[in-house]
Amino acid sequence: MGILQDNKAERDEKAIDYTLANSNNLLLIFTRNPELGKGKRRLAATVGDEAALHIYQFLLNHTVKITSHLYAEKLVYYSEEIWQKDIWDNSRYGKKLQQGNDLGVRMANAFKEGFQNEFQKIIIIGSDMFDLSQKDIEQAFKALEKNDFVVGPAEDGGYYLLGMNNYMPELFKNKVWGTDTVLKDTLTDLKDKKTAILETRNDIDYYEDIKDIEAFQPFLKHINS
Repeated sequence: MGILQDNKAERDEKAIDYTLANSNNLLLIFTRNPELGKGKRRLAATVGDEAALHIYQFLLNHTVKITSHLYAEKLVYYSEEIWQKDIWDNSRYGKKLQQGNDLGVRMANAFKEGFQNEFQKIIIIGSDMFDLSQKDIEQAFKALEKNDFVVGPAEDGGYYLLGMNNYMPELFKNKVWGTDTVLKDTLTDLKDKKTAILETRNDIDYYEDIKDIEAFQPFLKHINS
């Protein structure tokens, strides 16, 4: 797994950014430990395990890039075990282990703990969104100034971002996670709440999601040749 390389000026700049972080805002980043033969199984079915791993590592690096300068506290939640020496710089990211039997319980626990620690605005994202920028996340936090919730719809019927000002456990119950009903059921829960809806974006699950994107072509040479 590659380690991001920075020159001294870049390290100093990032350190300054982190010390200015607004402690009232918290970004939760849910990630899978990148290991061969684990994760991105639907993508791996077409591109193979090794290519799927390299693509996921590429997406992880992108997520670091769009979050490392973000004006917020940041917590990385690992799926299997906490890695102290990886691309998530310990001086800029807190690290925790996901807790729960399914995705809903794991996200609920992360939000609940964040509000118990007196954060006022909490947003969660995954770590496989190439079609996401720092500006998008900043706009989501800004949306929470005038709304109680913010949702980023994904093209597959789920969501790539969820944020709130107050913990609402109902959002994490009675959902069939990983299916195209998650967004619809979530918005039903929020029908009487003041909610901002972001632009619909595409997450990376299948070969079709990346086959026409130039940035992924180096990982697909064995298929396209």
